Amino acid sequence: MALLKTPSKQPKTTTLQVRLQEGVRRNLDNYAAFIDASPSYVVSEALKLLFKKDADFRSWADRNTRHQDQDQSKGEVLTKTA
Repeated sequence: MALLKTPSKQPKTTTLQVRLQEGVRRNLDNYAAFIDASPSYVVSEALKLLFKKDADFRSWADRNTRHQDQDQSKGEVLTKTA
């Protein structure tokens, strides 16, 4: 049974160029064929799974996102009153 599901619709995307080991690329292409999806979809879903499963990353991201949001809101207030 596949860990990733076949894509249901095409979400908004962006471009990223990466270098992969040849064996990883072969497995990526094979997995994409296995679930009848594109390699881009497999990479995207695999990263989502990684981000979801890594508790340390989630904790770190929550702390850093809150800090960035606070900095942005302070900047927005200063911009609006200037």
